[in-house]
Amino acid sequence: MTLRRSLAAAALATALALLPNAAQAAESYPDPQPITGQQIIHDPTVIHLKSGGYVAYSTGGIIGARTSKDRTQWDDAGNAFAEPPSWWYEYNGTGDPWAPDISYRAGKYWLYYAVSSWGTNHSAIGVATSDSGLPGTWTDHGKAFTSETTDTWNAIDPALISADGKLWMSFGSYWTGIRMIELDPSTGKAAKGTKVHHLATRPDLPYAVEGPYIVKHGHYYYLFASYDACCAGVNSTYKIRVGRSPTITGPYVDSTGKPMLEGGGDLLLAGHGRYIGTGGESVFRDRGQDWLAYHYYDAEDSGTPKLGLNALGWTKDGWPSVR
Repeated sequence: MTLRRSLAAAALATALALLPNAAQAAESYPDPQPITGQQIIHDPTVIHLKSGGYVAYSTGGIIGARTSKDRTQWDDAGNAFAEPPSWWYEYNGTGDPWAPDISYRAGKYWLYYAVSSWGTNHSAIGVATSDSGLPGTWTDHGKAFTSETTDTWNAIDPALISADGKLWMSFGSYWTGIRMIELDPSTGKAAKGTKVHHLATRPDLPYAVEGPYIVKHGHYYYLFASYDACCAGVNSTYKIRVGRSPTITGPYVDSTGKPMLEGGGDLLLAGHGRYIGTGGESVFRDRGQDWLAYHYYDAEDSGTPKLGLNALGWTKDGWPSVR
């Protein structure tokens, strides 16, 4: 999810903020794990580096960076890039990137990110590589995939997964929801002639679902996505929902069998107490344990967006749960 959103999304956030929100009042959702240091973040993607320690990248700055030695104390580490690549300015006047995704493949780190501007799907997903994964070491390789105003999808919020011997990227925000394409593993960019698969949407405008992340567990692929509206501080209504599919391209359904293409999705985490608007999520694995990373808006700190980390467990029925 971006720090900027369409006027429709802002209107949705305002309208929903006026309604009773049972999820925010619920006490069944666990609080995030305690962390210290630099907690401010938006749309976090986290990885345990091969060299030891952790790095988190996020929306803000030129892809803001945080580092940690123990996953508890986080320090500001500047930005992924020293300056914006020139092509970013084709998509917004400030060279402002959003919603990165970091992964490790083929002996190097890969960083995907989005460049767009408020209220348009004239957008691009870029790709960069690094030998260490640390800020300041990234080499940008340009556009991996784009969307234009004539498209019915929005090329932002990328997330990668390898499946069935192929490399896939889910993405999407509003504009009919979540999509997926195949990537060329040698370039990290859209495979020639790739089909744009449709994974999830909402039944009504403005199709408020975005920020996909897919993981494999057991015999299923699990699609996590952020529903409703972010970026409105304590008025944000973001929440994380999930569905699953035996095949990477879907169809994804929730535990009741409702397709995510029809608005389905089990509620995994919603705002509660001081932790408002939980979303912008990603999943990383650390020493055999899955972790959910996300941002929330701190109601006790003027709605400042902060890093949330929760261990991700799995029920006997194979559904994720936060703890």
